[in-house]
This record gives sequence, structure tokens and C-alpha cells, in this order.
Amino acid sequence: MSPQSRYATCAGYEIHYTEWGAGDAPVVIAWHGLARTGRDMDDLAAHLAGRYRVICPDTLGRGLSQWSRNPVQDYRLAFYARLAADLFDQLGIAQAHWIGTSMGGAIGTVCAAGLFEPRLHGRIRSLLLNDNAPRLADAALERIKSYAGQPPAFDTVAELEAFFRQVYQPYGWLSDAQWRRLTETSTRRLPDGRVTPHYDPAMVQQFTHHENDYLIWDHYDRLDIPVLCLRGADSDLVLPETVAEMLTRGPGARGLAQVIEVPGCGHAPALNVPAHYALVDAFLARAEQAV
Repeated sequence: MSPQSRYATCAGYEIHYTEWGAGDAPVVIAWHGLARTGRDMDDLAAHLAGRYRVICPDTLGRGLSQWSRNPVQDYRLAFYARLAADLFDQLGIAQAHWIGTSMGGAIGTVCAAGLFEPRLHGRIRSLLLNDNAPRLADAALERIKSYAGQPPAFDTVAELEAFFRQVYQPYGWLSDAQWRRLTETSTRRLPDGRVTPHYDPAMVQQFTHHENDYLIWDHYDRLDIPVLCLRGADSDLVLPETVAEMLTRGPGARGLAQVIEVPGCGHAPALNVPAHYALVDAFLARAEQAV
């Protein structure tokens, strides 16, 4: 099944998203990671599209979405929640399951909690955190800050693909075709003709101006919906002691949270192989029964 490429105006910006599945099916929001695009969710969305309407946005400043006019104010979780709330309203989404990789999981957490956007409270039915947690490892955050604001440039797409294969090796196994698609769907050409990852380097200001933006225990503690954390077994971003704490507070204390380690992956599992699909399917099936 092929997706539809669509655009919506959210919080005054043009936001691109791909839409899979039937318009009257239950909705899944699949939100990508920090320096990525919604097309990372293609394989999972194609798998789910027979049963769900799957919406895969490009976050502001990524992919085909517009770049921020005010990076300090816009590149942060509170504004991303506003974008999500507008997208829900514009697309007529009453409720949805949320699958978020890394940053996408943090956005889902604050949206479900409703502290930033009360109009979303009660509209997220379940939350799957793909290698994301309410606290991220300080060393890994420093690593992200060191490179995210200075994306490399290469003469050829083949060189950029080689770079992606190296830095995203922790995603786990991808086929050659999947590596090529990952590259081609997250590449932009610079004025000098070179190619670079398709995001606004200014998005790193989330870390320099809002250094505790990803410390979101207060949001997590409010959740009263099913939560699954898929932790890459080799992740340096989500630490074992953090996921252990997730099971003792918020939805964990209410018996609603589960943590599963995904072997052969670090940060973050690509959600692109049958073993990953099975974990997602089982979680969504439990979440549907819980409603």
C-alpha cells in the first residue's frame, strides 16, 4: 500500500505528513526521531495500514515541513505539542494510538499528559516509546548536542548514505533498499551542490536554550493509559535504571506500563522487521482491549 503525501497548516506553519490506510480506521500517529523524518515510519506504517489509519508527520524543521521562523521558541516540546494538537483537530482525529521514536516518544508523552495542550488530554489511547524515556542519559545528550547542529555535507548521495549507515548502525538490520530509502527521504541539496541531512540545524537550540526539555517525569507521572517502552538493548540514551523507575511511577505504578528490550539494537530500533512488528501488534491489541 502506498501513502498519500499531504500538508496541513499547524500553529502557522506548513507541516508535511504521509497518510496510510483507510480514512475511517482507528488512528495511529507514528512520530519520528530528532534529526529524522516521518518517512522513517514507512515500513511500520505499511504493515499497520490494513487495520489502521497511520499518520506520519515531519516535525517542524525536518523533511518537507516548514522551518521555524523563531527557533528558540519553536524547537521545543511545548511547541511540538501545539503542532500535534492542531494536526489532530485539522484531521478530525478524536483519538489515536501514538508510536514515537526518541523525540517522537517525548512529544507523545507530553501530548498524552495534557499539561502543554489540555485539548489533547484523553485523546491518546496508548503510547509506545521507541527507545525514549522521561529522563535521557546526560552523556548521550551531550553527544547529540555536539553533532546535531552541524550536519555534514557530501559531494554525492552515495557518500551521505555511507555516513547514515555508520551513524545509524544502532538501528539494527536494514536491507540495502531500506538504507537507500532512508537516505533519499532525508537528503537535501545545499546551494553549493553538496548534499546534507534534511533538517534545520537550528533545531539543536532545543538543547542549548531548553536544556531540561527532555526531563519530563512530571508529564509521565500523569499518564493513565497503556505505555510500552521498547528499549534498544545497547541504547546509550535510555539507561536500565531509568526504565526500572518507569515501572514504579506514573503508569508503571498503575500497572499500565511495560518495558521490553529489543536485541541487536541501540538507539533506536528501526521498527522495520517482523520481530519489531510483532511487539507493536501485541501492544496495540492489548491497548484496544483496555479501552
